[in-house]
Amino acid sequence: MLRKRIITVLTLNDGTLFRTKLFTPDYRYTLNFVDAWSVDEIAILDVTRGETPDREKFFSAVANFAQTCFVPISVGGGIRKIEDVERYMTAGADKVIINTGALESPQLITDIASAYGAQCVVVSIDAAKRENGFEVMSHFGATPTGRDPAVWAKEAESLGAGEILITAIERDGALQGYDLELCGEVAAAVSIPVQVLGGCGNWQHMTQAFKLPGVSAACTQNIYHFTEQSIASAKKYLAAKGVPVRV
Repeated sequence: MLRKRIITVLTLNDGTLFRTKLFTPDYRYTLNFVDAWSVDEIAILDVTRGETPDREKFFSAVANFAQTCFVPISVGGGIRKIEDVERYMTAGADKVIINTGALESPQLITDIASAYGAQCVVVSIDAAKRENGFEVMSHFGATPTGRDPAVWAKEAESLGAGEILITAIERDGALQGYDLELCGEVAAAVSIPVQVLGGCGNWQHMTQAFKLPGVSAACTQNIYHFTEQSIASAKKYLAAKGVPVRV
């Protein structure tokens, strides 16, 4: 049985670590606070806004962090072409996370998979709850696309995506639990691993997510979860509940 993963998500705004709430940076931290020893993976996302955001601070932060990180790193933010992927890989990424770039040019998924392998491509989907379901949003969750998350996830898989990262926008920073309906729909639509993000506030929320078939990783942005002791505690809790994790 494949072990379930706990992934810490770091969001950097202008090169500085911030917590986000409803996709807006709202509290600043230092990368020195992050302990990566017990976590299974780290995802680092650039959430810098603006017409032409300066990505150099982000690349520098990723490269510096990668020097002392001994778990796989996924990196995303502003990827629009294969050359962007090359820069992320050079900065220390093991995988890349693409969101708006994949929506604007689905061929990018195939291009990255062809160049680096499907295992390196994580397609991130930000979804907003609607009266009759969910809608995929682009550009930091600000632009409606008219797409259904499960349908888009299935298309992304067919184009070569190796993993899906699904985020419930309304749950970001809420600590009220993952949107299990959204996560379940997306996980049921694909055969590739699915990561879930948005709303994790305690270990029980992770347990609930892992009960959904197809969910392979529980992601958390809450700074409380970034310490080695907290992650170790989470894994002991999950193991006691019968969830296969690396303790």
